[in-house]
Amino acid sequence: MIRLARTNRSVIAEWWWTVDKWTLLVLMCLMLLGGVLALAASPAVATRINLPPFHFVYRQMVFFIPAIAVMIGVSLLNVRQVRRLAAIVFATGFVLMALTLIIGPEVKGAHRWLQIGPLAIQPSEFVKPAFIVLVAWLFAEAQRTPGVPGTALGLGLYAMVVSVLALQPDFGQLMLVTAVFGAMFFMAGLSWGWIGSLGALAASGAVAAYTLMPHVASRVNRFLDPESGDTYQIDRALDAFHTGGFFGRGPGEGEVKRILPDAHTDFIFAVAAEEYGVLAGLIIIGLFAFIVVRALRHAMEEQDLFLQFATCGLVALFGLQALINMAVNVNLMPAKGMTLPFISYGGSSLLALAFAMGMLLALTRRRAGSNVAPPSGRRTYA
Repeated sequence: MIRLARTNRSVIAEWWWTVDKWTLLVLMCLMLLGGVLALAASPAVATRINLPPFHFVYRQMVFFIPAIAVMIGVSLLNVRQVRRLAAIVFATGFVLMALTLIIGPEVKGAHRWLQIGPLAIQPSEFVKPAFIVLVAWLFAEAQRTPGVPGTALGLGLYAMVVSVLALQPDFGQLMLVTAVFGAMFFMAGLSWGWIGSLGALAASGAVAAYTLMPHVASRVNRFLDPESGDTYQIDRALDAFHTGGFFGRGPGEGEVKRILPDAHTDFIFAVAAEEYGVLAGLIIIGLFAFIVVRALRHAMEEQDLFLQFATCGLVALFGLQALINMAVNVNLMPAKGMTLPFISYGGSSLLALAFAMGMLLALTRRRAGSNVAPPSGRRTYA
């Protein structure tokens, strides 16, 4: 076993002694749970649509090693390198997002994907965390240096992103980006006039989506009045929680995965609850909550505004996505079509989340000037 001494000044040794190992461990646990639940949920889905039983399992496993490599590789970067990488990913991803409107295949009435050889990628998944880091930098610069139009530039980036999301259309991602952007707006201490304007814009957009988009109106109506339409998936998901009880029916004994079209993606939380019980659901919630609380604690201990804003923004993006997915599963929100981070099937989602959490790990590493010293009592540099 390789031992990394504190006197070792290599990049790997510096990373090992400065990275938040608890957050890293919990992220790895979530990825492991994703593998276990892929084995539980996806074979039944694959068989139902005439694919080999382990089709989705193999495809998901193919992305696990690259995802771990991306997360660890990005976490090795320093703060300046994280900003530069975010800018590159945002610029590239935004161009690809725009291309989905022109050459992207239509899937369930939306153009969100690009087919590159045998792979289908969803560029918006990568744009989200890069956008958050860039906005955090712009807001921080606006406060550090009077005269820098950081707020206006941040609003410009937001308008660009949500415009393309609305055209795809992908209102689940649009709402998520808006919620996180609004939270960062509030954290940046901007005037209530700006915050109120953003809130009014978001409300107007929601009303417009409800009025102009029949599928959005249908989802909201079915949530408010189940008798107004088909609530089959939600009803079966609720049945899964009921029949699973506290300890579950046992591995492989679940029934909901055999009848739900999206059991391996949007409703994998219901599959977990049916086979492993509400206890397993509480453990999953606890893992997500641990990452969110620990990242927020890091942000509170930082003096650098960019690190505060970026850390809070990234973990808000991560936590809200998990919250929305689980809330939909228990019928606390209208269906959104959003994956459960690191657990639902999806290569683009897995790699994009690894990228986002890699940046979070990089930004929360112990560094010179931090209020918190490493275990040895000496400051270290990242």
